[in-house]
Amino acid sequence: MKREALIGQIPLVTLVVLGAVIALSTDHFLTPLNLTNVLVQAAVMTVLAMGMTFVILGGGFDLSVGSVVALAGCVAAAVMMKAGILAGVLAGIGTGAVIGIVNGFVVTVLKVNPFITTLGMMVMVRGIVYLFTGGEQVPVDGGLPDAFLAFGVERFLGVHYFVWVPILLLLILSWVLARTPYGRSVYATGGNREAAYLSGIRVDRVIASTYVWCGALAGLAGVMLAARLQSGQPTSGEFYELTAIAAVVLGGAALQGGEGKLYKTVIGVFIMVVLGNGLNLLNVDSYWQRVAIGFVIIAAAAVDQLRHRRR
Repeated sequence: MKREALIGQIPLVTLVVLGAVIALSTDHFLTPLNLTNVLVQAAVMTVLAMGMTFVILGGGFDLSVGSVVALAGCVAAAVMMKAGILAGVLAGIGTGAVIGIVNGFVVTVLKVNPFITTLGMMVMVRGIVYLFTGGEQVPVDGGLPDAFLAFGVERFLGVHYFVWVPILLLLILSWVLARTPYGRSVYATGGNREAAYLSGIRVDRVIASTYVWCGALAGLAGVMLAARLQSGQPTSGEFYELTAIAAVVLGGAALQGGEGKLYKTVIGVFIMVVLGNGLNLLNVDSYWQRVAIGFVIIAAAAVDQLRHRRR
């Protein structure tokens, strides 16, 4: 038990050490402006990674979320211009949820491998984004509601609006996973699908629902990103899916499913965001940043495999 407790603290220790190293390497890291920037960057990725956590807990994963972020942001911006903020936000979240429903259907009913399903969806949705926007931002010449634009830059009680969204979601979704029969079903399904089925859990429905959660939260992340960028950008969300998966695994979730916590996913997100921020502050070439982040993804997956082999 003590050993498992110590292993469970590795993500937090990693984050603290990483932050300390970067703080010692550059004076700009601990400035209020930079820390605010880190929080804002982490907010969008945290919402996305929480959705990915649902899928991974259920024993799958979703490569389409980056493209969903782009499409949801563009759809939300387009609808918002004609029907208002609420309609735009719902349209963005709904777009992600619909894609999640399709992913869940293909995986559970058609029995297509999740990797192939979501890889194909990633490419297809990205193509839809460019067809929908013509490759241009939405709107081209401004025109989004002022209140929506303010959400992307202003604060409440001294804290950026963006930061409140993942905080509220973390509280609600942690309760769902830890305290409800549905949450226990997700863990059971990811841990041992056959045993879950024999115990009366509707495994396919649970798995399909995790893709809906993931899609809807990716849609919300897309809406948030559109507010931050002040427009829907068809090129946004690239590589977000890999960063989200890496964050979940860095937070201690098992790629095989059935193991993980949302608050640890948040720690994993901050590891990725702080790493990227630190490399930027140290003026590391963007190409080398991709090399470093790719290494972290592979290392996280390797550590996950070694951890479960020892068990």
